[in-house]
Parts: sequence; structure tokens; C-alpha cells
Amino acid sequence: MTSSHGGKKMWCVGELDDEYISKMEDVLKIYENPLSEREPVVCVDEKPVVLHKDTRPSIPMQPGQVARRDYEYERCGTANVFCGIEPKAGIHFTKVTPTRASPEFADFILEIAAHYPAADTIHLVMDNLSTHTRKALVDRFGEAAGGWLWDRFTVHYTPKHGSWLNQAEIEIGIFSRQCLGKRRIGDISTLRCQAKAWNCRTNRDKIKIQWKFTRKLARQKLNYSFKRSRH
Repeated sequence: MTSSHGGKKMWCVGELDDEYISKMEDVLKIYENPLSEREPVVCVDEKPVVLHKDTRPSIPMQPGQVARRDYEYERCGTANVFCGIEPKAGIHFTKVTPTRASPEFADFILEIAAHYPAADTIHLVMDNLSTHTRKALVDRFGEAAGGWLWDRFTVHYTPKHGSWLNQAEIEIGIFSRQCLGKRRIGDISTLRCQAKAWNCRTNRDKIKIQWKFTRKLARQKLNYSFKRSRH
């Protein structure tokens, strides 16, 4: 089964259960909220990146001839990129880390919270990964500080097999095309520099996501009733 939003077709589950519908309704309801400085909505996700470097120098562009890159490359390990976006405000968060382990996730969440010091709560949309928990923050910052940080957020988990509901997936697609492209990046320092430059550009331009898949459309397309989602 597929559904459509933002002009793109995305896969969803073939059979909807009550838990899936309940979580989907919750996420879509948050997306329908108006832009608010007091209750911003931020979507987050991670992207693994394979690091490659050229083994031979590229041939620069010359008159009548395009630039050429040798097909040989050396694999230099992997990295992780945390991507976040406040879709209606066009505010972007990007953090490059060696892995997506709990401490690194906690540091990313701290950076998001620091951006909204006056917010009453920050609505956080993410998948239910084992690291996406209060425990990750408590283990990193201690019970008092970690618990206080977690309580700054109202968490909305996407349903299992429902990652297409997370607008951070669209953000990752934009990042992949505009920042990574088809070029080779051989080390994490270069990746950090490129990601930082891209993040500055997108925040300067306030690139937003126009999300069009509403609860009403979900009920029509997926053929379920609102009453069912409340059980």
C-alpha cells in the first residue's frame, strides 16, 4: 500500500492495527498545529554515511572537456549524521558523529533544546529506536540534568514501519542531494565542515517542508475511522 504527501509516494504498512493508527494520528495532529515559538515541532532522524576518498587525483575541467574522476576509491569507514528540522519555520539541525550511539544522540538533543530556551515544550517527532529514550539522556548527563532535559520535550514516536511519517526523512533526502551529492568525502572532519556549511545555508534561506498528508487525508486514503484510533 502507498500513500501520497508532498508530491511523493511513500510506503506504509499493508495492514493497520490500533497502535499504528494511534501513533500516526498523534504525529499528524502535531503537524497540523500552527507555527509556535512556545511549542515548536522538531523532527529528527539519523543517516549513516560511508566515507570514501579518491586514490588518484581528478582531472580538472578543460576547454571542450568535462572534469573527470577516476573510478578507483578507498573506503575510509563510516560516520553518522543526525538531521533535525522544524519544518514550518525552516530551522535545521545537523550534527556529524562517529556513530549514532546513545551519548551522541543525547548531545544532539541538548543542542536542539538549547535553540529553544523560552519554549514551554518542544514537540519531538522520531522513531522508537532503542537510543531515543530518557535513559540515553540520564546516562549522559545524570538523573537530574538528563531528566530535566527530557522533560523539556513532548515526544511523539512514529509507529513501527511508519518512518515515512517523520519529516526528518525528507530533510535527510535534501541533505543527501545538496550536501553529499555524488562526490567522495574521505574523513569525518571534511564531512563536518561540509555539513556545517550546508546547515548555515539552509537556515539562512529558511528552507521549509510543505507537508500535505493530514489526518483527514489519512482516514480517506487508508480507510479507517477516527474512533478506531482512540481504542
